[in-house]
Amino acid sequence: MPVVSTSSVPPRIAMAKGAQSHRHAVERLLASYQDIPAGQTVRLAKRTSNLFRRRAATRTPGLDVGGLDGVISIDARNRTADVQGMCTYETLVATTLPHGLMPFVVPQLKTITLGGAVTGLGIESTSFRNGLPHESVLEMDILTGAGEIVTATPDGEHADLFRGFPNSYGSLGYATRLRIELQPVQPFVSLRHLRFRELDEMQRTLGQICTARAWEGAEVDFLDGVVFSTREAYLTLGSWASESTTPPSDYTGQSIFYRSIRSRETDVLTVHDYIWRWDADWFWCSAAFGAQNPRARKVWPAKYRRSDVYYRIIALENRFGVMSRIDHLRGKPQRERVIQDIEVPVVHAAGFLRWFLAHVPMTPVWICPLALRLNGPHGPVADSEQPWSLYPLTAGMTYLNVGFWGTVPILPGRQDGDVNREIESAVTRFDGHKSLYSDAYYTPEEFWTKYGGRAYRSLKSAYDPDGRLLDLFDKTVRRR
Repeated sequence: MPVVSTSSVPPRIAMAKGAQSHRHAVERLLASYQDIPAGQTVRLAKRTSNLFRRRAATRTPGLDVGGLDGVISIDARNRTADVQGMCTYETLVATTLPHGLMPFVVPQLKTITLGGAVTGLGIESTSFRNGLPHESVLEMDILTGAGEIVTATPDGEHADLFRGFPNSYGSLGYATRLRIELQPVQPFVSLRHLRFRELDEMQRTLGQICTARAWEGAEVDFLDGVVFSTREAYLTLGSWASESTTPPSDYTGQSIFYRSIRSRETDVLTVHDYIWRWDADWFWCSAAFGAQNPRARKVWPAKYRRSDVYYRIIALENRFGVMSRIDHLRGKPQRERVIQDIEVPVVHAAGFLRWFLAHVPMTPVWICPLALRLNGPHGPVADSEQPWSLYPLTAGMTYLNVGFWGTVPILPGRQDGDVNREIESAVTRFDGHKSLYSDAYYTPEEFWTKYGGRAYRSLKSAYDPDGRLLDLFDKTVRRR
């Protein structure tokens, strides 16, 4: 098993915490739950978030999760890790790579937490092979709304919670410990960028790669892409490599990864830099802050070119509205925030993309295929058509995730939210669904039909009988 260099990672975050430290953190968590008066809503006390839903301000004291942010232990022989729920993927990857291992799915942004990716879903370029992060979870300890910590496994007493936890967004409980599978890595990832001038051709090729897990005789280990227009789309095929005959590219400096896709057919990155290739520029959204301007980029320290810094800038703008006021003074229209990830069956990928590019003035967009794991640790998911209670993924079907993140002008006679509602309607017409990390506009009837209403009511009654945690609809649509 190769040992992968993590020289760019601070040593302080590359060490496992240990079981005793974890026990103390759980004790503080339980004590903080007891300190919240009965009848008050229970929330996490955390300063950062990767969610894009505005929510009402609250002064309710939160749960103390400060000590639940690391890796407890790694079993390199069995390729598993026990990880705390608030551990970021940056910390998790930094701890596993020296063992020649990484999680089966690593979401694109460094400060996404493992618990957040499992309860709120996550996706990346291994998802066409490995599904979503929760599918490599073997067991998890969850603090329920009732203030109890239960261990949920696929076939144990709390199997219903194990199946219903993904997409519950903390409305059933919070994961304190997760045991996850790990996969072996090689030092490098070699890339091929395939250009398509027709979306239908891209859709056909995408389906073929997902079925064969190979292209032109070479195995494909990673697969995602970028669409710039109906006449310019790319699939990026990644394959493990034990060595590189050329120096690997570095996209943490002046070069920008998404631009390289248009200018070169092949590339190679270290595994560390491949995992975080999107983070330095928040895909392409760093342009909104001037970070892609060559002059600004030269003086913008690399350590501050990362997704959590950009998120804090957005949070400040949401709070103070400085740019909105400047735009108003300049006579520019107000803008609607359109930040969504949706999934449609691959057979509808070209059709949805054509609709989106014709109706929403926003490019580029990210694309990433996914399918539920058929060879996961819990047996074949084909035994159940939709094995995860609250998220409508059908076993045996390949989907295309389409991510688009930005703002559009609110035209005369229109109002904030109109474009998002049109997108929701279009996604439904193309037999798809959307993630709930951002704004949603569904009616209660629409929402519960899509997101497991009957199963959710049963889980809520069992694990949060007094309603201490916000309801899933209240949290994701009403933004409470």
